Amino acid sequence: MSENTDIQTQIAQTVQLLRKKLGVRDKTLTASIRKAKRQLPRRIYKQALLLASAEPMAAHPKLRLVLDTPKLARASEEVQAHLSGINRADRRLGWFLGMLGGLAFNLIALTILLLVFLWWQGFI
Repeated sequence: MSENTDIQTQIAQTVQLLRKKLGVRDKTLTASIRKAKRQLPRRIYKQALLLASAEPMAAHPKLRLVLDTPKLARASEEVQAHLSGINRADRRLGWFLGMLGGLAFNLIALTILLLVFLWWQGFI
C-alpha cells in the first residue's frame, strides 16, 4: 500500500517539477505533459506518458493493485532526473543569444543585398 501512495506522490512531484522548470500550469499530469510535449525529449515524453496513463488508476483503490509499480517508479525517477537538470536561466540566455544571432545574420544579409543592388545600379 505504501508503494502505491509513493507512486501518487511521485506523480505529484513530477507535476510540481513541470510547473517549476517548464512553466506548465495544469493540475493533472496528462494535461501538463500535453503542453510540455515540445520541450521534452522523446524518451522522457514517453516515460511521462506512462506515468500519466497510470495517474487515474493510482487514485482508485482496487485498480491501484494492477499497476506495475517498479516500472512506474523507474519512469518517475527518469522524468524527475531530467526535469531537475533543467536550468531556466541558461535556457533564457540561450533563447536570447539565438535571437540576437538571427538578427545579426539578417542585418548582414540585408547589408550585402543593399550593396549588391547599389553596385548593380551603378552607384558604387
